[in-house]
Amino acid sequence: MVKGASLALLARDEQKLKAAQQELGEFKTEEQKVETFSCDVADYTQVGKTMAEIAARLGKPYLLVNSAGILREGYFERIPLEVFREIMAINYFGTLHCIKAVLPYFQQQGRGRIVNICSMAGLVGAFGYAAYCSSKFAITGLTETLRGELKPQHIRFHLVCPPEFGSPMVEELNKCRTPENKALVQTMPVLEVEKVAEAVMEGIEHGRYLIIPGRTTRILAALNRLSPRLSRAIVDRQIKKAYRGPNRD
Repeated sequence: MVKGASLALLARDEQKLKAAQQELGEFKTEEQKVETFSCDVADYTQVGKTMAEIAARLGKPYLLVNSAGILREGYFERIPLEVFREIMAINYFGTLHCIKAVLPYFQQQGRGRIVNICSMAGLVGAFGYAAYCSSKFAITGLTETLRGELKPQHIRFHLVCPPEFGSPMVEELNKCRTPENKALVQTMPVLEVEKVAEAVMEGIEHGRYLIIPGRTTRILAALNRLSPRLSRAIVDRQIKKAYRGPNRD
């Protein structure tokens, strides 16, 4: 269902879209198509029109991968409300908009598959990620609810919760992390994006609902699930050692 598919790439930045299209073009077969669509997923009207254009150019979609997201890190007291709204608009509502827009096509075909790229921040709270974790926990709740609600319609879901992985977003974040956040994220190795992609593809092919790339990440997720009190105690100790607070400047 995944291998050999044509691809529709959605993003706001047309230059990045074209670069991705050119890179993927080197690996596709003659039958496959890679089309790009400039779209702001925070705007439901744009998403609906784009989904209709995709269906017209490539045929009705049967697999949706929601991966658009932004990240801001900082002390809660210093994060403006506008940042919370921006992150929710893209991370959560962007995911919701795409699901809403693609659902009619899935229902017409009697099947479909949705992959929501979430984060470990959607399973475990993290210092400095008040806005980001809020959006990712919302995605976890939405995915878990729709998994059961849409299963009778043969629409399947996958929730992907990777740790941080090599990306321009993480590289930019590394320039201005709080010391407390830095102490926490160092407990999990930063994965290569290729490893995350491989884990996602393998998880889809094996029908796994929860996909957690990385062995260490899976161990930490299991610890948090099976012994949350111990998990919180470990986190609290790490934060206490690194704590400098929002008024250090």
